[in-house]
Amino acid sequence: MRTVVAAMTIAFAGMSPSMTHAADAPATPAETQALDIAKRAIAFRSVAGPGNQTPQLAAYLKSVLVAGGFATDEISITPVDDTAYMIARWPGTDPKAKPLVISGHIDVVEAKPADWQRDPFTPVVENGYLFGRGATDMKFDAAIAMAALLQMKREGFRPRRDIILEFSGDEETRMKTSALIAEKLKNAEMVLNIDGGGGHLAEDGKPQFFTWQGAEKTYADFELTVTNPGGHSSAPRKLNAINQLSAALVRIGNYRFTPQVNDVTRTFFVEAAKHKTGAIADAMRAFAKNPADEKAIAVLAADPAYVGQIGTTCVATMVSGGHALNALPQRATANINCRIFPGVKPAAVMAELSRVAADPAVAFKDVTEGSVPNDASPVRADFVAAVTKAMAKTYPGVPVFPSMAAGASDSMWFRYHGVPSYGASPMFLKESDDFSHGLNERTPVANIRPAIAYYRSLLTDLSR
Repeated sequence: MRTVVAAMTIAFAGMSPSMTHAADAPATPAETQALDIAKRAIAFRSVAGPGNQTPQLAAYLKSVLVAGGFATDEISITPVDDTAYMIARWPGTDPKAKPLVISGHIDVVEAKPADWQRDPFTPVVENGYLFGRGATDMKFDAAIAMAALLQMKREGFRPRRDIILEFSGDEETRMKTSALIAEKLKNAEMVLNIDGGGGHLAEDGKPQFFTWQGAEKTYADFELTVTNPGGHSSAPRKLNAINQLSAALVRIGNYRFTPQVNDVTRTFFVEAAKHKTGAIADAMRAFAKNPADEKAIAVLAADPAYVGQIGTTCVATMVSGGHALNALPQRATANINCRIFPGVKPAAVMAELSRVAADPAVAFKDVTEGSVPNDASPVRADFVAAVTKAMAKTYPGVPVFPSMAAGASDSMWFRYHGVPSYGASPMFLKESDDFSHGLNERTPVANIRPAIAYYRSLLTDLSR
């Protein structure tokens, strides 16, 4: 394991003063431990498929928790196919109180070393950043949350309700472990999903705002198929499976679902507009006021950062057809991937797509795996107060408001069981530094100090 920079005081060098949080002070034991756990975690190749090291990573994390005071019999590691998940319980003083769950995942998206500037599974701290697969999504955040919990244990904190730390092992793929965990913990009072939410930094490093995620869209895949008797390519016919499917895909591609808002997204646009300028700020304000405003819709729909926030989106992601170069196609298929606005049923979306395709020869089939419909979580006053207080302690004056995730996370499984789940990661990033799922993933190490303070405040308040 190669470490370019070991000292936290050096690691903070070059960051914006607003992000250092007294970075010239010596690193605390919790801060040092957080970085060490993160680096060790990144070194495990916890990727689905042959050689998946997620079970070994779970065993390492368990050893850290046990060394920090967790009881061995309060931590379980459950193998599932080629992966595993971990659940650790810190018993509270009131056995009747429902538990507070900290949710995350320890698997990562595949990363090919040949494509990266640095080996993705060799953690490197350089120029104020931690590099490696999982630095952003989300081994670094998991390490900081663990370090904060262990510090609370060292200081003698006693929660009233159980605090449960759980890490799924296939969130990036099938979410089989995610579903199993949510089923086991469906009696929880609340879930803090540290794989969602987070802070935004301006390009000069100044914190702009922090959002917690109170909703996420439902993931769905629909398979479109056109079949035909086929024939010899020298005798073309009017009905051609590839042509018919292509025409339907064009109609779907040109279609826009009716824009929608809920309490979470309306608040997001109102608050986010205060930190934007020009047409995008005007569009945010106008859309929040009137989701049928065509001018506002056009501006937001043209921006990849916001098109997913204004309603359901569907896009063609795969297509195949034909069986021989010199034969008319007997079959053509395509996959349409949809991210569905909370509260809308996948069956209704598939029916709408079928109407848009406008060709009875196009057969639709729901082929979704690893997803369930979920509604937005309620805007609970206790959570909002606790997260606002925690952020005020670490980033005074930074606005705090809700947002909706356009992607999918483990929160969906808890919401499916009626358990409120909130994306509550304290990590701050510039838009230009977000390389989740991409090459050369990195996150500023200056996040460590404020994030530990944030977790201690948030967990103290919500576990009472």
